[in-house]
Amino acid sequence: MHTVLCELLGIKYPVIQGGMAWVATAELAAAVSNAGGLGIIGAGNAPGEVVREQIRKAKTLTDKPFGVNVYYLSPFVEDVIQVILEEKVSVITTGAGNPGKHIPKLKEIGIKVIPVVSAVALAKRLERTGVDAMIAEGMECGGHTGDLTTMALVPQIVDAVKVPVIAAGGIADGRQLAAALCLGAQGVQMGTRFICAEECQVHMNYKNAVLRAKDRDTTLTGYHGHFVRVIQNKLTKEFERLTREGAPAEEFDKLGAGRLRAAVIDGDDQMGSLMAGQVAAMVNKIQPAREIIEEIIAEAEQVLKEKMKLF
Repeated sequence: MHTVLCELLGIKYPVIQGGMAWVATAELAAAVSNAGGLGIIGAGNAPGEVVREQIRKAKTLTDKPFGVNVYYLSPFVEDVIQVILEEKVSVITTGAGNPGKHIPKLKEIGIKVIPVVSAVALAKRLERTGVDAMIAEGMECGGHTGDLTTMALVPQIVDAVKVPVIAAGGIADGRQLAAALCLGAQGVQMGTRFICAEECQVHMNYKNAVLRAKDRDTTLTGYHGHFVRVIQNKLTKEFERLTREGAPAEEFDKLGAGRLRAAVIDGDDQMGSLMAGQVAAMVNKIQPAREIIEEIIAEAEQVLKEKMKLF
């Protein structure tokens, strides 16, 4: 289970941990990297010095490559990029914006740049900026979503670009890793499964919400162009009310402000934003990150071997 992505990033297994804001801390990132995947620290809207602290903590916990997810709508994005340059992080993943203007400086010191994309046109445009790979993320994912499913999106992105493609959205076990490889991806990114990693620092109420989730328990909240997939609770009912009333975007933004922190840190499972993908129902226990990755790899290898017997 060694792909081009493994060579590119210097990792053992083609598994990347999602850069979830508030959720993806140094502890989780280091645990995933130590297990052979690529751990990611989620910068979110954090100031540069907060991200620096997380990077330095991760360096004390692992000697393996890890990355930082840069959220391009953050007011601190320039400070975060400067910190990443100074700390010489191995990889960055990016979302909600074009990293093009920063790529020359990042690549000058060997930092790999991997944007998240949800459409073919965006993938082609970002490839021209010199990115090293890209994450094709389907609408099954937790958090911010696009319009296409992973099954439809991944092969189209694979056909459209020459850089390695990483499949994301709706991936939680080895069968889905095997399927992603068959679609042409060189690896997968997973977020929801890692919420229930032992090393993940989120409040236990958040983990329990994921463990309780059934197949239809996630929903999309927000407004056009700003949809977020979360587990249903009282907060999602409030978003539904705003939708019925035809409320302006400002009302949606006001309702959503600070809700992810409330879920992750305070454990508010009713009015907090419990971001999780449609695969939440497939997560049924809390495990060390190493066990999660080794289980997924073993299952994927077994599935692929069994299918080869059919030919």
